[in-house]
Amino acid sequence: MLEFIGTITENVYLGALISFGIYLVVIGILAFVLKKIFLKITLKTKTDLDDLLVQKLNKPILVLLFLTGLRFSLERISIEGSLDTLFGIVSSFIVIGVIYFLYVIFDLSFSRAWIRLAKKTKRKPNDALIQLTNISLKIVLVILGLIYILNLWGVEVAPLLAGVGIGGIAIAFALQNSLGNIFGGISIILDKSIRVGDFLTLENGTSGKVTQVGLRSTKILTRDNESLIVPNSKLSESIIHNVAMPEPKSRVIVPFSVAYGSDIEQVKKIVMNEIKKIEWFVGDLAPFVRFIEMGDSSLKFKTYFFVSSFDVKLDATDEANTRIYNALNKAGIEIPFPQMDVRLKK
Repeated sequence: MLEFIGTITENVYLGALISFGIYLVVIGILAFVLKKIFLKITLKTKTDLDDLLVQKLNKPILVLLFLTGLRFSLERISIEGSLDTLFGIVSSFIVIGVIYFLYVIFDLSFSRAWIRLAKKTKRKPNDALIQLTNISLKIVLVILGLIYILNLWGVEVAPLLAGVGIGGIAIAFALQNSLGNIFGGISIILDKSIRVGDFLTLENGTSGKVTQVGLRSTKILTRDNESLIVPNSKLSESIIHNVAMPEPKSRVIVPFSVAYGSDIEQVKKIVMNEIKKIEWFVGDLAPFVRFIEMGDSSLKFKTYFFVSSFDVKLDATDEANTRIYNALNKAGIEIPFPQMDVRLKK
């Protein structure tokens, strides 16, 4: 028995194999126990984040632990030749496993954490900013992992980065339009001047609702239900009318006319009462009616009021015109046609 143990201790290959086997058994038992414990914990929580993490990371963690055990076992062996390469391959896969582990955690938890923070601060979450930050963190994570793997294989990173920098200048010149769009998208996202759901009027008169703010372009849905794709470089340099900023409330102006001889104060009172009945009317911003002009054939008025959102501006205008017309007719106040008196001298 002692001779057998001595043989094992003297034979590094056999010792490494046995230690690796013991490691696998221990890891298997721990994985089984911990999985049961984590499943019980996740069932008791209200969020689905932990369930998704356990589901997505269960197998990768086992593979990572397997590779870690293999690496420790290889360290017991005097590494030469092909074993040296094997050690590097295993170490590289361990780094890839760690990067994947962190990548999944970022992917699942980052947007949820951001939305939760937005709810606590009572602010609307910026989907484009969440996407930009999430992608940026993932890119940094992958780059750090690649640098670490290159170091494992003895590659000098500093000269490589210098070469990449020189090549990057040439690439930047070749892709300056695309990069201009990307930087324009980043500036729009960080500046928060354009958000999904905003209603824009562009310099050429085109208007519509923003459906997506991406890194390269912004998509706008026009009133004709047509999708307009605008490069971010053009958008960031243009003068844009954003009716949703600083708040979505929008003012409606409705002109109307009555016949000469009408009671002006009565007209104002009737119209004010009808405006306040409009479905989307906002009462915290006082409406008013103005007597604008004594026209050729009528007394001209305009009523001003605010509605809850720019989306309902056309509907509110339609309802206001309908209510004003019906109310004035009911009160016996004439709404005249344009007319002209012609007198001939004999």
